[in-house]
Amino acid sequence: MASLRNRLSAALGGLPATFWTLFAGMLVNRLASFVAIFLALYLVRERGLSPGEAGRIVSLFGVGVLVAGPLGGTLADAIGRRATMLLSLGLGALAVGAIGFLRAPWLLGLFAFLAALTSELYRPAMNAAIADLVPPADRVRAYGLVYWAVNLGWSISLAFAGLVAERSFVLLFLADATTCLVFAAIVFLRVPETRPAGTHAHAPLAGLSIALRDGPLVVFLLLHLLGLVVFLQFQLAAPLDMAAHDIGPKVFSALMALNGFGVVVLQPLLGPALQRRDGAHLLALSALLFGLGFGVNAAVGTALGDALGPLTVYGAGVLLWTVGEVVGFPAANALVANLAPVPLRGRYQGAFSMAWGVAFALSPLLGGEVLTRLGARALWLFCLALGVAVAGAHLAVAGPRRRRLAALRSSAPPPT
Repeated sequence: MASLRNRLSAALGGLPATFWTLFAGMLVNRLASFVAIFLALYLVRERGLSPGEAGRIVSLFGVGVLVAGPLGGTLADAIGRRATMLLSLGLGALAVGAIGFLRAPWLLGLFAFLAALTSELYRPAMNAAIADLVPPADRVRAYGLVYWAVNLGWSISLAFAGLVAERSFVLLFLADATTCLVFAAIVFLRVPETRPAGTHAHAPLAGLSIALRDGPLVVFLLLHLLGLVVFLQFQLAAPLDMAAHDIGPKVFSALMALNGFGVVVLQPLLGPALQRRDGAHLLALSALLFGLGFGVNAAVGTALGDALGPLTVYGAGVLLWTVGEVVGFPAANALVANLAPVPLRGRYQGAFSMAWGVAFALSPLLGGEVLTRLGARALWLFCLALGVAVAGAHLAVAGPRRRRLAALRSSAPPPT
């Protein structure tokens, strides 16, 4: 029992109450995050759109995610973390809920964009608030716990989403809107403004310009973007390749649930140990695991793959890139927070979110093109090579990044 208490203390202890409030709000919000998952299916089945029309509307959702990053970061620095989160969650609930009642394709496209834009504005603000609340030594652990909450909520939602969708897609979108409003109520009642008092707010474009001229940040964002291009192949290429080997949507959904469950199990076990490791090593290992996780898919259709069975190969790949998530994503969040000057914490997190938006757009485009022109094995070997290259690059730039972080730590005031 003493050992268990020590492990729980190492994983959960020492974090402020407001952090746990944000943690609870994020968990509630992710219990019904359905739009990104079911939007395409809703457009085709319920609104009778062609796959091409649905694809264009879904792409507008991706554009909304891309715009939300820098805009949300700018608002977080200009009007505060709390106000930005309330604005995002309130407007996001309206936009998400409206999708279920629209029929005209142009309105569906407009509200898909607005739903992504408004409902994702809160993310840079929340990440900046965590940086305000948590000292650098604990940030990897704190962001890891938030990522754990995201995956726990996502795993639970996947268990019920299919049953709800069979009855009504409108209920899915209304449930999503409801959890946004609950999160907003939690922020309104329990979360104070965390932006340090007296923080000077830069002009919107000036602040973003400063962030994008920060060499260590830009190098990291480019490397992270390349790693995400590999990681996000589960959006399009992976399910198509699995279908070509007689693995249908139900099994693919089960593998995605395995991913979420894996994060839920592994994050508390690995989190305390990971926060003591060098960030560059964690990022390099994460990129390598992404490359290996999708690279092993190249074995399907070979003698080894036939001996093991396609499902075994794909399942092993999912486990590898799941561990890569657990190792790398909290370290990436913490690195951005640690690099950011206090007045630009929102802007830096906005640039980080923007990298995710670009990756969401680029990954399926690149994966689809390579899959069509060169075949699945070439795509998976390319993923392996890219993962190895990104891992090596993270190690190559580790020295200057460490010196920059050390200088920032020595001059930074304590968190409020």
